[in-house]
Amino acid sequence: MAELSPRLFRERSTAGEWAQFALLGVSLAWTTLCLGGYRPETMLLTAALNGALLVVHLLGRARSPEALPRWHPAGWLPLPFLAYAALNVVFVSPVSWLGWLDWLVWAQAALVFWVVLNGLRSTAVRSALFALLVALGIVAVVLAAYQRFVQPDWLMLQRVQAAQFVGRASGPFGIPNSLAAFLVLLLPALGALTFRRGAGAVARVLCGYAAAVLAFGLALTISRGAWLALAAMLALWPLWAGRGSPARRAGVALLAAVALAAAGWILCTTLPGVRARIDALRAERGERTRPIMWRGAWGIFAEYPVFGGGAGAYNVRFEAHRPPGYQDEPRWAHNDYLNTLADYGAVGFGLAAGAAAIAAGRGCRRDPGPPPRDWLEEPAVAAGLAVGLGAFALQLAVDFNLKIPALAMTAAAVAALAVRSRGGEPDGPAPTTRWGRRGLVLAAAGAAVATWLFAIPVYRAEALRYAARQAIDDLARRQARAAEERAALGPIRIALEKAVATDPRNAQAWADLAYATALWAHVEPARAAELGAESERQAQRALAGATIVPEFWIRRGVALDLQGRRIEAGRAFVRALQLAPTRATVWYYHAFHLALDRNDPGRALAAVDFCLYLDPNNPDALALRRRLAIPTNQP
Repeated sequence: MAELSPRLFRERSTAGEWAQFALLGVSLAWTTLCLGGYRPETMLLTAALNGALLVVHLLGRARSPEALPRWHPAGWLPLPFLAYAALNVVFVSPVSWLGWLDWLVWAQAALVFWVVLNGLRSTAVRSALFALLVALGIVAVVLAAYQRFVQPDWLMLQRVQAAQFVGRASGPFGIPNSLAAFLVLLLPALGALTFRRGAGAVARVLCGYAAAVLAFGLALTISRGAWLALAAMLALWPLWAGRGSPARRAGVALLAAVALAAAGWILCTTLPGVRARIDALRAERGERTRPIMWRGAWGIFAEYPVFGGGAGAYNVRFEAHRPPGYQDEPRWAHNDYLNTLADYGAVGFGLAAGAAAIAAGRGCRRDPGPPPRDWLEEPAVAAGLAVGLGAFALQLAVDFNLKIPALAMTAAAVAALAVRSRGGEPDGPAPTTRWGRRGLVLAAAGAAVATWLFAIPVYRAEALRYAARQAIDDLARRQARAAEERAALGPIRIALEKAVATDPRNAQAWADLAYATALWAHVEPARAAELGAESERQAQRALAGATIVPEFWIRRGVALDLQGRRIEAGRAFVRALQLAPTRATVWYYHAFHLALDRNDPGRALAAVDFCLYLDPNNPDALALRRRLAIPTNQP
């Protein structure tokens, strides 16, 4: 029947499709332009938009008066990993609140993949989605140019760029490599559209201009990993998808490699920033810090090979593998493959990699398949989408792009476009029954409830905690006086109390509340014992959520010291040292605890000296060393 043909489903755009596009477009734009969704307050709105997107998608299908095509089979691919990851958070992860934050990023990327596959079918809507992504790329490059040539330390949301990235452009993202990953996803497809056969002159000029703008932005990032990943894919792609004999394809690949090498040489010889990056690479004989994080991730996987160290647990379990000379806070492994192995083990990695491999197989088929029904299905454009995804996948070996929500969702959207462009429509209409429609309505209601009662509280609590902890750290850096502490700590404590009330599972919020309560003793020293008891209770709530985090034991030790319970406090600090034996901050707190015993300053001196051995420039340790009034050679 003509009215049930897949072609008709594809060509007719409906109000429901445009509503889904609007929600998805706002979600992608908001998340991308707000530091890529790095901050939890950004993800609070993103989660609400994505929850609404799923509800609208399900209700639109349930209320459609017409028969709809079957669900696209590729849409189910992420579900086994999502189910396993949720079980991992519940039964394996020692830091479940971090595990759920990690799981929510995976879930929202899978949601975008599902909706683009099953909800955005018509040419008009899918074209609008691709145009939106390109427009976001152009806006990102404009912001990158402003950052590079006008205000080098500028960042979105009134943030200040880290000193290590000044001179490189990150646009709306926090780091240049993230902007490079976003642009890499889109550039090859734009290049294919520029030289597409049968395209009009206006379309070629517009696509060529957009490609040139994005290429300029990619150059501003000075991202070696993204450049090499894209160059490798462009050079190797003719071997796989080129036409003609193997010798001809090899020749085309060789010419592409030579051209790309020449372009790289021109960049290196003409741009000082690129030369500086290459010189640094030579001076350090390769990467300096990334291998440390990679070895830590592999060590965690070797210790927990089957199910991993637990969702979101990389940063915590890294303490057992931290070398003495490395004091940074890695948070992630700077290699999404190793990070997934470390967190989810071989089982989780196999499920995630298997789903990606099957999707890639559908999107990179060499057989001609059905004739293209729109420009997004033309072989050159499909190849461009695949090349962008391949370069993105290669860059994952040196970065944490899948931990940045905007990048994860954008990659999911591009992957869905690629799979649909080569995989076609599922055959035949889906059976529509009364119970099937009721099931979709119930699923939509469940999605709304889960968003409101689970995702939004998780992000709201983390947003409150994150802002409060930044304010505490700012007070510590400025060494604020008592009057300033009094003015700042009141709102900080209120925010943290709201955070733990919103999501009592967030153990870090309990620990930060214990920190703020202990700091209040500086404002009201007469209440030190009372505040210490309160801080102890809050630290115990943190430890009830996770005993593996060294900071939680430090919070308990500080609270016990405020009460004069020195022996118990000493046990807490020793436990923190056992968990993080090479972390300078932990040794500082232990030294501070020992310094409270004025009759035996030798132990405190030994502890602070070891802290300075681990981190010679630690300002708190240097101040404590001077306070101990013993001569030192430390700078």
